[in-house]
Formats: sequence, structure tokens, C-alpha cells
Amino acid sequence: MRKIIFVCTGNTCRSPMAEGYLKSKQTDFEIISRGLTADGLPVSSNSKIAMEKIGIDISSHTSKQLTKEEADSAHLIVCMSPSHAQFLTFAGVDEEKIRVLGVDDPYGCDLSVYEECRDQIIKGIDKLFNGVDIREFKEKDEIYIAMLEKECFSEPWSEKAILDAKENNTLFVVAQAEEKIIGYAGLQIVLDEGYITNVAVTKEHRGKGVAKALMEKLFKIAEEKDLAFITLEVRESNLAAINLYKKLGFEKEGERKNFYVNPKENGHIMTKRRK
Repeated sequence: MRKIIFVCTGNTCRSPMAEGYLKSKQTDFEIISRGLTADGLPVSSNSKIAMEKIGIDISSHTSKQLTKEEADSAHLIVCMSPSHAQFLTFAGVDEEKIRVLGVDDPYGCDLSVYEECRDQIIKGIDKLFNGVDIREFKEKDEIYIAMLEKECFSEPWSEKAILDAKENNTLFVVAQAEEKIIGYAGLQIVLDEGYITNVAVTKEHRGKGVAKALMEKLFKIAEEKDLAFITLEVRESNLAAINLYKKLGFEKEGERKNFYVNPKENGHIMTKRRK
């Protein structure tokens, strides 16, 4: 099995968050994290909390120092900063296997800085491994979202419907790869409640963590806006989506009979409530 190693200085803040995030998305590799100077320390409390907020548990992590044997056996080494990459290059590690995320050390800062660090790590990993950037809606996105709607749904939203929703407190986030929108999700906000309108990903990019990344972006927005819960409907036959939502902390709270048409089908109501 190919090995991916995330590297930072002490292996207590940045690299454990990176390890935890990629493990939640990818099972085809052996994924570990290491430090250049520290050994045997627990993960920092703010890193642990920041990851818990997106449903990832890294509490059992203990820092370990990178060995030459591990570096030599790795398929890819992802460094948090250029200085880490420079150190490894000077130590004789093959430069071709080294990548840099460019994330500053949050050590000693408050939780908000760790959350910013977490988000930078997520964005960097998504671009590195999927070539995907998760961002908020911008002008002209409605054209491509409407095209995606036609691909994914029997009753697609039009460009006008998307813009009307945007004018009525619906926030959209998109997944972009090589200048192409490959997925999107919408969140309508009513007071302190969030209602997910649609989640769509192109057929060729399904099963690659894009929907999960979009949902996690919505979770961050929900947290920033202090929403009490976010909820959605999903076809009862869409087991892949139902399983994903369960993994992300949603629970079934009801059912809408014949909610969907073309074909007619019941919808499960699934909700993720703020703890």
C-alpha cells in the first residue's frame, strides 16, 4: 500500500489535522503524520477541537519523529511549510516526492486561528489530491449550476430559480476543478435554521469526496451563522447519499410521502443539530 506522510515541526497541530482529514476521505493509502523535532506529545487541544467541529476525531494521536526509513518508503511527503521541505531535501529525501501546503504554524494561538489553519489544510489537500477548490458562489456561476442541475435531477432548477433563491437567503457553494464547476450545494437560512436545498456532483466525480467537501463547507457557514440545525430531504433509495449524511452526523427525523416525482418516491428528512 502506498504511504502518504504529512510533516510539520512538532506533529501536534498541523500535520495531525491533515492526517485526520485525508483519512476521512481516502482509504486507498497508508496515511500518517510525523514531526521533525518532537516525539511522544499529545495532539494540541485546539487542533482536536477544530477537527471535532467537522466530525473528525484525532484525540488519540501522539506525536512521532519522522525517520529516514519512513521518508524513503513514502510515496508522497506533504510538508506544512517550505522550511520543512527544505530540511528534508538537505537530509537527502527525494525532492520529487515532496509537496508543500504552505500553512502557517498556529501553535500558541486561540481556537479561531486553529480553525483557519484547519480550513487552509482542507483546501490545500482537496486541491492536491482531487484538484478541487471549494468556494462560495460568484457571478455567472448560475449558468454552470443550472447545467449541473439538468445532469443530476429530473426537475432541474433554472438559472432564474437559482438567482431567485440567492436573493431569498440561500447561500451556494461550488466545487471547481480546472476551471469547471463539478459540484454545488445550497443552504437556505431562515432565522437560526438551515435548509439544504440541493447537493449535486457530476457523475464522473462522484465517490471522490466532493459531496463531503461541499457539506463540510456548509457546516462551517452554519457554525459561523450560529444555526441551531441544518436539515435536508433525500430520496429513500439514494443509499449512497443517506450513508454519507449519517457519517456526517445527520439523523433521520421523519419522512415525506411521495415527496419526489419523476419517479415518485418518499423522502427521508435528515437533520444535524448543533451540540
